[in-house]
Amino acid sequence: MSQIFLMGECMAELQEIEPGHLRQSFAGDFYNTAVYLKRAFAHIDTCLLTAVGNDKLSEAMLAHCAKEQLDCASVVRSPTRIPGLYWINTDAEGERTFTYWRENSAARQLMSLIDEVVRERLLHADWFFFSGISLAVLEPQDRPLFWALLADLKRAGVKIAFDPNYRARLWPDADTAKQNFEKAFGFCDLLLPGVDDFVQLYGLAEVNQIRALLSQFHIAEVVLKNGPAEICYIAGDALDIYPVTPASNVVDTTSAGDSFNGVFLGARMSGRSVATAIEWAARTAGLVIQHPGAIIPEQIFIDFWSGLTA
Repeated sequence: MSQIFLMGECMAELQEIEPGHLRQSFAGDFYNTAVYLKRAFAHIDTCLLTAVGNDKLSEAMLAHCAKEQLDCASVVRSPTRIPGLYWINTDAEGERTFTYWRENSAARQLMSLIDEVVRERLLHADWFFFSGISLAVLEPQDRPLFWALLADLKRAGVKIAFDPNYRARLWPDADTAKQNFEKAFGFCDLLLPGVDDFVQLYGLAEVNQIRALLSQFHIAEVVLKNGPAEICYIAGDALDIYPVTPASNVVDTTSAGDSFNGVFLGARMSGRSVATAIEWAARTAGLVIQHPGAIIPEQIFIDFWSGLTA
């Protein structure tokens, strides 16, 4: 069985469904990616690497993960902290804004809590996925531990996938984010950025400009997401463009990129072609943004996936 570890922070999600009434769920970019990967490709051992507390919210979070058939054997416990929380608001066009309470999140301590048992499991994985958010939430003094772990994974033959998923509010400044991202690029086998990442950090919006920047890092595969416009696949000197059919009813863009990542990773791990992986991933993202929240109802996804892969 193929195995992937996904690292990051899972949080409690609150969303107003009508005035005075909130819906509570769980989400986070790495978690969303894991859920859609596992829902689409049940045969892949999809493992979470994160930290939670010893509180009731942590227990509910783990139960939620288990319900999604995610492997939580490498989720570690903080003796002093609890999960983070965020409140999501969406406007009439489906764009979202967030209010966060994550300063004391257990996930910030992750690297200092990983033991040799967890490390050994990681070294035997096929793939390891993390994002710019995964990096940003780590305690800054613990990031050297992360880079050392990534180097060990690379030496062990584990494939590395990274989505920059730049969020300015999580970094002290743009230069710090760029330094960390460029270090991550150097480890990458698969990069899954959005054009917006390069617009915000480098002022680059053109595909050829982005290709030129990334060429110095010798990344085997780059899947560049350009919102509803197109997907660009870059491998060496080759560039392929895949058009995207925009969704007609955008309700909430939360998790569009995450669901794309999960399905693309799962499809490639299952031996599907790049073209098929991109088509399935783009159509999944188009479905997800037609529903509120990061994780859409399971039956809606099952019905969609059955029709897509029939």
